[in-house]
Amino acid sequence: MFKEDCIAYKGDFYTVEWYYDESGKSQALEYLMNLKPEMQRKLFYLIKRICDNGKINDITKFRNEGDKIYAFKPQPDRFLSFFIQGKTIIITNAFQKKGDKLPENEKLKALKYRECYFKRVKEGIYYEDD
Repeated sequence: MFKEDCIAYKGDFYTVEWYYDESGKSQALEYLMNLKPEMQRKLFYLIKRICDNGKINDITKFRNEGDKIYAFKPQPDRFLSFFIQGKTIIITNAFQKKGDKLPENEKLKALKYRECYFKRVKEGIYYEDD
């Protein structure tokens, strides 16, 4: 996967990328593509807002979920993510939230994907060379 293929949006403050697993699939992007266009727009509004402005102060829209995992919250969906150096946010996984609390298994997926991302980047196998 080329780095440019991973980019969801690039702004003045941040770049948001989709996480891709070893087989080249992005669960979060696939989830998004199965949403109705109006629901897709809700996420892209939040992505554009953080990338262009540097922050989202409304915890009902973007929140630190602990363990350096963050959630974009276009109701009723959640897109979990993490920050990396170089002002990049990686969106790892997505789901429809049905209860009051973040499902532990979804957070564990995000943590696993973050670990895998850093391991593959360190090994030089996450992004293909141009």
